[in-house]
Amino acid sequence: MKPEDYPEQEPLSAFAQGYAAELWRRSGDVSVDEFAYGPDPYQTLSIMRPARPSGPVLLFWHGGGWTSGYKEWNHFMAPAFADAGIVLVSAGYRLAPRVLFPAMLDDCVAALAWVYRHIGDQGADPARLFVGGHSAGGHLAALLAGSRHWQSNAGLPGSVIRGCLPVSGVYLFGEGSGLSTRPRFLGEPDEVVDRAASPLRQLGAPLPPFFVSWGEKDFPHLITQAHDMVAALRALGGWVQTQAIAGASHLQAHLATAEPLWSGRAIEFIEHPPA
Repeated sequence: MKPEDYPEQEPLSAFAQGYAAELWRRSGDVSVDEFAYGPDPYQTLSIMRPARPSGPVLLFWHGGGWTSGYKEWNHFMAPAFADAGIVLVSAGYRLAPRVLFPAMLDDCVAALAWVYRHIGDQGADPARLFVGGHSAGGHLAALLAGSRHWQSNAGLPGSVIRGCLPVSGVYLFGEGSGLSTRPRFLGEPDEVVDRAASPLRQLGAPLPPFFVSWGEKDFPHLITQAHDMVAALRALGGWVQTQAIAGASHLQAHLATAEPLWSGRAIEFIEHPPA
């Protein structure tokens, strides 16, 4: 799909326009199969299947501040994982201000359920399903992987997520988050909503393994949040790997996911997760 195939979304800042153009450029030649998991154009996903799938699947969500972004932004990651036989799935979700939290989280659950039930048709193993995302997508992936309240409602086993790979994710909202403004997707100020949307406030054992990464030159508050998330996961007995992606800013951290510096460690994490 192309941007014009979607409902209009918030315009990108000058800070992000070049980044978005580069994502579209890098992803343009990647072969995908597209499926719908809901009626909205944003409720679609792209499956990038290697020639010889080896079993694992990585479901990855894009960033964009919960107000912009497209599933196509992750297509450029596919070649790095295809060489290892890993199926990459990039899923979209509805955006603010058209919807507010938890609508985008509900979309991620629906996408995950669709992948779990259908990915076997693509040569992957639903018992080897990993999730991840960049920025806002990293937030949503971490919230799903760290919380325990949604699996039974979706008809999914508690162990459906075998590991989580958030990149430059957001893990805390409200007091102490370091955010200069309240993200629009949370709606009007509400401490209950802030808590429900914060992965750091929703963690519950048992936890899947985590590979938490961020840019070495990322936003300072996100670096702090990443360290806090790692500490909280470990305090609950979680198994965690970390990486500060050398020289990368917040947006460059996403571009680095196609490079061996990050993808090599991600592939090792997916192929050999801790028991």
